[in-house]
Amino acid sequence: MSIDTSRAPVSHTGTGSRGTGSRLGESTRGTGRAGAVGRRRRVRRWWRRNRRQLRRSWRRVRETVTPTGAFVIGVGALSAVLGAAFGWVEAWFVCIAFAVLLLVGLPFLLGSRAYLIRLSVDRLRVVEGGRVALSVDIENASARPALPASAELPVGEALRELPVPFIGPHGSARIPVEIAAPARGVIEVGPLTLARRDPLGLVRREITWRDRHLVHVHPRTVLLPPGSAGLVRDLEGSSSRRLTDSDLSFHAVREYVPGDALRHVHWKSTAKTGTLMVRQYEESQTARAAILFDADRAGYASDAEFELAVSCAASLGLQAVREGRERFIASQWAPGRIRPAIDGLEELPSQTPTQLLDAWSELEVAEEGALPIELLARGLAESRRPLSVVSLVTGAIPDPARLRRAAVSFPEDVRVLVVRCEELAEPSVRLVDACTVFTVGALGDLPQLMIRAGLA
Repeated sequence: MSIDTSRAPVSHTGTGSRGTGSRLGESTRGTGRAGAVGRRRRVRRWWRRNRRQLRRSWRRVRETVTPTGAFVIGVGALSAVLGAAFGWVEAWFVCIAFAVLLLVGLPFLLGSRAYLIRLSVDRLRVVEGGRVALSVDIENASARPALPASAELPVGEALRELPVPFIGPHGSARIPVEIAAPARGVIEVGPLTLARRDPLGLVRREITWRDRHLVHVHPRTVLLPPGSAGLVRDLEGSSSRRLTDSDLSFHAVREYVPGDALRHVHWKSTAKTGTLMVRQYEESQTARAAILFDADRAGYASDAEFELAVSCAASLGLQAVREGRERFIASQWAPGRIRPAIDGLEELPSQTPTQLLDAWSELEVAEEGALPIELLARGLAESRRPLSVVSLVTGAIPDPARLRRAAVSFPEDVRVLVVRCEELAEPSVRLVDACTVFTVGALGDLPQLMIRAGLA
């Protein structure tokens, strides 16, 4: 028994001419089929080796030709087909004219691309209404001159077009740019894209540098009177009505109960009464401030009123940070941002003044369906945080009944301050049940209202 493992076609020798012809024909067809298979294999191997390069080249061609250039190529190709099929001279004229336009535009893409580009800003943080100076340093690292080009620099939602001059071999150029910051937010500067194009906009070549900067535009703030961030004095000042067995403010003496520490025994009272007596203290409380900002756009009459509320809340938080108070600053939580520490609330980082102001720069209007201010206040009250003063900052839309419901969510020993921002309103201070309501018409009214509330 023999097994043939050869892939070549099998041929047998015979005496009949008919059989021989048939077998020779089969052998010929088999050889042709094997050659086709080999060619297909070679094509597949070539495609595996070069497909990435071909795709990259096609992508470059597709990116080089603009939509206008693609239209010109399509019309030129159609004109060539019509000219060849029907012999139209006009079609050949259009085809040749469009081909000449494309050929004339290609030299505008030539030139060195060995640029070293650096974006530098004088500061990354600016107050609303300020300006930032930006400089674009371009260096030609090639030994050949670089032709003029145009650079596109995204600045926030705008796109600035910067002309790049002719730069000689190993030369450099600096392009100054001034960035205005008219509104609070975060301005993303970059990445810069350098482009070359022909005058008709048919072809375009560009290269992008990934260098970019984030400029935080801080809200306007105002300096508040000392002590107004908590409106409660610290350990050097008044104590609370809560009694404790160990603190600094002495209150009275009481009879000894098993389990009391002997270091708190008042020996003079023990000698007078003949009964073991211990000291009792009033718990001294620090100013644990909480600032709750209403980011629901439905609570404000205008965007300017919303920004006024942001400035008031940022001023309160900034004063708390400067005085070293224990603080909790939060707003409505929105999907896609930091995970809420409390249901419905997003705590703003406030370790340093810069960190706090950056957080206020990044704060945006809450999405539709956000929790109202009274539910936010209830969530904060039920969080079991040790608070002494709570500041609720909202707009002019919430009525006094809603503000009253928000205030009564907190215990009686927590002072509630409601800052109601109404643009161009007459500043006022009034007591509404369990809270003090400030009506702020301009940012400069807040320090005066704080002083007035402290003297009342």
